[in-house]
Amino acid sequence: MESVLEPLKEFSKNSLRLVKRCTKPDRREFNKICLQTALGFIVMGFIGFFVKLVFIPINQIIVGGSAAV
Repeated sequence: MESVLEPLKEFSKNSLRLVKRCTKPDRREFNKICLQTALGFIVMGFIGFFVKLVFIPINQIIVGGSAAV
């Protein structure tokens, strides 16, 4: 029984320590996080768009034009 309770006690103690130490971001930090996230989405979107832009014609050449886009 002790082998089951000991990890749970340790986990709850670590979780409580984490919650006490965490703080909410202020407005400036929140805006910075939002900007970085948006920039990441935009960059990944452009990368995906250009990969598709390159590979659709290559796929058409390889398959012979019979593949549906």
